[in-house]
Amino acid sequence: MRLATLRAELDVRTGGSFRISFTRDDGEYFEAGGTYRDVVPNERLVFTWAWHSTPERESLVTITLKPDSAGTLMVFHHAQFFDETARDNHLHGWSSFFDKLDAFVA
Repeated sequence: MRLATLRAELDVRTGGSFRISFTRDDGEYFEAGGTYRDVVPNERLVFTWAWHSTPERESLVTITLKPDSAGTLMVFHHAQFFDETARDNHLHGWSSFFDKLDAFVA
């Protein structure tokens, strides 16, 4: 399934926020956003994540970048899910995203 980004607003700084929205090929619309809790350029990005439809179900994403012999190693960690279904749905979504990113970078 191909995602089309409709909008992305990013204020990437500690205390800043983001909001993204997209529509899947099947027409289903999604909107998510959060707040950047920690931003260390070229090292770490920590931010909250919540779908617009369920803002009370906020989770936490941490991305760490480390030099690697092949370039840069990215460690992605998404935690504090509302329940196992939310965890599994995010795992599926992020896995699909990273597969597409890998293909794009290759």
